Amino acid sequence: MAKTSRAYKQGLFIPRNPQKYTGDVSNIVYRSSWELRTFEWADMNPAVLSWSSEETVIPYLSKVDGRYHRYFIDLKLKIRGTDGEIKEYIVEIKPFQQTQPPKFPGRQTPRYLKEVETFITNQSKWEAAELYAKERKMKFVILTEKELFGVNNGSTKHTG
Repeated sequence: MAKTSRAYKQGLFIPRNPQKYTGDVSNIVYRSSWELRTFEWADMNPAVLSWSSEETVIPYLSKVDGRYHRYFIDLKLKIRGTDGEIKEYIVEIKPFQQTQPPKFPGRQTPRYLKEVETFITNQSKWEAAELYAKERKMKFVILTEKELFGVNNGSTKHTG
């Protein structure tokens, strides 16, 4: 398996610094190897003052079905910058490919239609996250394999 693959590794994360976690420390679930890597970083990085995973829920209106749903943010971080300033972030962890519109394969296959639906759903979630972050003087960031593994595959969507 390639270093940058998004293996569907799942499990409970047990932090070494539970005092930094703002939420139910006995129920920190990682849903991919990418999330696990990020949780380990947040737990061990002294600049990270506090963090949580899927503890922040943002309502969003889906452009797919026109109904409201709940978006569970992958990470919420409070970080002290090198300048001493404290900043807060809400973070989504996604493969770069899912941050881009799907390429039309020449016909509307079931796979293509599902990719379009996923992309539109993600756009709805991210618009709501942008607004949520802006209203709270936070920054919404999408991390892909480029940031997590240093893979150069084009620009990554950073917002806020």
